[in-house]
Amino acid sequence: MNSLSVAISFILTTIIYLFVCLKAWAGAFGIGSVTQYIGAITLLSHSLSKLLQTLGEMHNNTPYLKTVFEFLDIPHNMYKGSLTVEKRNDRKYEIEFRNVSFQYPNTNTYALRHVNIKFKIGQRLAVVGENGSGKTTFIKLLCRLYDPTEGEILLNGINIQKYNYNEYMSIFSIIFQDFKLLSFSLAENIATSTKYNEARVLKCLESAGFSERLKTLKEGITTCLYKDFDDKGIEISGGEAQKIAIARTLYKDAPFIILDEPTAALDPIAEYEIYSKFNEIIDDKTAIYISHRLSSCRFCDEIAVFDNGAVIQQGSHDSLMNHKDGKYYKLWHSQAQYYTE
Repeated sequence: MNSLSVAISFILTTIIYLFVCLKAWAGAFGIGSVTQYIGAITLLSHSLSKLLQTLGEMHNNTPYLKTVFEFLDIPHNMYKGSLTVEKRNDRKYEIEFRNVSFQYPNTNTYALRHVNIKFKIGQRLAVVGENGSGKTTFIKLLCRLYDPTEGEILLNGINIQKYNYNEYMSIFSIIFQDFKLLSFSLAENIATSTKYNEARVLKCLESAGFSERLKTLKEGITTCLYKDFDDKGIEISGGEAQKIAIARTLYKDAPFIILDEPTAALDPIAEYEIYSKFNEIIDDKTAIYISHRLSSCRFCDEIAVFDNGAVIQQGSHDSLMNHKDGKYYKLWHSQAQYYTE
């Protein structure tokens, strides 16, 4: 198609030049008209050439688009329920994992096995463990990205599969490790909408430790992130992006906040500032915190230690440290040795 577009453009342009020049030589019109006709027809030739190129690109992209649409058309067999999630001003939502096990498709290994855990209202729960211990799967089940293979997850005593899916998700505000910021304004990234409450955006940015950086932005919260759509857009560091993501999580104001490595890209001082006012930031919400930095667990009320898909220890930092033969004690000292003699 590209070759055809070039050939047609060349042949058409040659014919037009010959025709116009011969007509002008015969005295049909003046030199000014020659320029006008050649310019107009040359533009037409280029447009036809571009049309053929575009048709060729569409033809080449069709097989790839077919694959995308086939993926999007895969039926969603997850039962989404119909019960309405009770709207509570007191945030009295309780979630319980009752003998929950889970296997990923096409595998015989259990990612989680017989997990029993209950979230207390207003509690700060830390989920720790080595890679592959089941922490991420635990969060995926909580957010209904998957349904348990065995057992059940309860919200206020009712299986979460019976609730309307969208309403159930509305009680969670989540920041995953692979969060994305878009090339829109700072405020729109936080509110995830073109309509936002300015005072609330500013409060969330302050709570997330972004205030000092915000003071340097001439356009404030309307400053565009990145330069894809705005040459005046700003480039931000990984730590700044993480603070914006934390602010986005706070803006939703959901009763449950899930933080998956929320300070991994922050320097030690910024991390300390976040955790020193952790209770103020979370307020009366229930927070579930996943981290490999065990120093951050000291800010949490309860710690659940995962290993090989099971919760093998649970308690406060001090109580877990009293068990010197426990997994948490070993994980703690494996990190602490780099900071002590």
